[in-house]
Amino acid sequence: MHTSIDALGSKATCYHSISCLRKRGKHIQVGLMAGSESNPSVPMHLVIAKELEIIGSHGMQAFAYQEMMQMILEGKLAPEKLIGRQIHLDEAVEALVSMDRFQENGMLMIDRF
Repeated sequence: MHTSIDALGSKATCYHSISCLRKRGKHIQVGLMAGSESNPSVPMHLVIAKELEIIGSHGMQAFAYQEMMQMILEGKLAPEKLIGRQIHLDEAVEALVSMDRFQENGMLMIDRF
């Protein structure tokens, strides 16, 4: 991969996102990693050997939300393309338990209750 982005904030996701990068790839860590997830193990041997770039970001600042929403309304941004699968709330426990297997493509959205 050229670029990986982790906005989930888990140690496992951070590690695997960095591990899958190609030479001179770039990893972007979005948001704060809190609690027991706050100090992830980083595969530094890969960072050095593959000359990787790791960038931290707090995420989008609140003052830019209005502009982003306008871009969605105008069709310039399509956040729905990030959704991989939609499920019922009854399926949430099973989905949560299996998240460490990284089988989903895109975000999993609970849209029925």
